[in-house]
Amino acid sequence: MNNNKNFELAELSCKQQAIITVVYDAVQACEGDTVALLGLLRQLEQLHREIRDGVFQESLPVNRRQLYSLLKDIESEGGWPYIERMRLQAFLANLPQDAAEENSHEVLESDRSYG
Repeated sequence: MNNNKNFELAELSCKQQAIITVVYDAVQACEGDTVALLGLLRQLEQLHREIRDGVFQESLPVNRRQLYSLLKDIESEGGWPYIERMRLQAFLANLPQDAAEENSHEVLESDRSYG
């Protein structure tokens, strides 16, 4: 790799670290505020979707060699990025027993992801 490419990778790494720091700062600012944390999670999910459906799709490989290189990187660097949503069943497990029994039946019936 040439020096210019190394510099670009280092700069990208610094920018990613800055993003991580800002997100953790936002998490700390929202700590204890469930609604604010949920809003933060929604924003991160929206950002993920915009990147994935926009510039990421536009940058996908155009030949087999590039595809092989991408798949090799995905395999060696931890897989495909995914933002998992908490299932309502796991969410209800964290509620006090009284509230869980009172609400679980009607909530689970309305949860389309339950099953």
